[in-house]
Amino acid sequence: MTKILFGLLSAFLFINCGSSDSNDDTTTSESMYFPPVSGTNWDTKSISALGWKQEAVQPLLDYLELKHTKSFIILVNGRIVMENYFNGHSATSNWYWASTGKTLTATLTGIAEQEGFININNKVSNYIGTAWTAETIDKENLITCKNLLTMTSGIEDIANGDDVSPSKLTYKADAGTRWVYHNVYVKLQDVIAQATGQSWSNYFNAKLRDKIGMNGVWLPLDNNIVYFSNTRSMARFGLLMLNKGKWDDTVILNETFFNAATSTSQNINLSYGYLWWLNGKSSYHLPQSQLQFPGSIIANGPNDMFMALGKNDQKIYVIPSKKMVVIRMGDAADNVNLALSDFDDVLWQKINALYK
Repeated sequence: MTKILFGLLSAFLFINCGSSDSNDDTTTSESMYFPPVSGTNWDTKSISALGWKQEAVQPLLDYLELKHTKSFIILVNGRIVMENYFNGHSATSNWYWASTGKTLTATLTGIAEQEGFININNKVSNYIGTAWTAETIDKENLITCKNLLTMTSGIEDIANGDDVSPSKLTYKADAGTRWVYHNVYVKLQDVIAQATGQSWSNYFNAKLRDKIGMNGVWLPLDNNIVYFSNTRSMARFGLLMLNKGKWDDTVILNETFFNAATSTSQNINLSYGYLWWLNGKSSYHLPQSQLQFPGSIIANGPNDMFMALGKNDQKIYVIPSKKMVVIRMGDAADNVNLALSDFDDVLWQKINALYK
């Protein structure tokens, strides 16, 4: 964590060259493309056709390979501009999403709400019963589904780690008064399963995965249940979010929930929505820290970018102003990290060089 803090703080010694959110004529005039739900066909767009700089491609690829990347994709208006695999990984290889998959849970929560199964403002115990924590009943009843979406449950985060068994979910603060990055959000999966009368994975597959042509499965990893898929499946999800929850003309997630999910969700960590990280805000908090840092999380990243960020540098970057989605899967770029590292900022220097 010291390395993470140092790397991100050091970014503020430099001018934020990623603040421009301007579009070019190509991206604004071209229609959004969606690959077929079945099959492997996916339209492409060349670097030259976009007017980007071919000479910036190899330095980016060299950096990605150096930093233990397994796969990398850039979409513009849904079309593949770059798709590269490294270190024995391939288009058919599956890899874990880690905490990038938190945004899958957020999306399914929104879908369950729009279908009338839940209300995120209701307390969690309405759906999974009381004593799901070790808190007193009055404190437990303060915790709503929205608190789980926004990381403001008030659950103790350091002493008990990411264990979400009831005995380990102990009181630290009243719900809504403290932001902390914690695995307790997975209780939303239990909420959805109970409310819908389906297993989490069955509901996920029917309402999201199969509707947009993803592959993948939820599997245990490091005492968590995490999503594994190929890289194009992660890109499909990013494209869905770029289009505000619609797959072509089909509404998967309603735009009201999407807008809330990708906007500041509480007044403690301005750079956090509903399990999405938000760039371009005036301050941010980091995992395992109560410190508030000034400025944007990724200084070189576009200000309107929202992000799914996972352990060991799993990344989904969505940039509405550029009609762009960027995906990175792989091992940790440097040391093992929870979600954020200085890798993000350097990577965006390389990406910016493509078109600036």
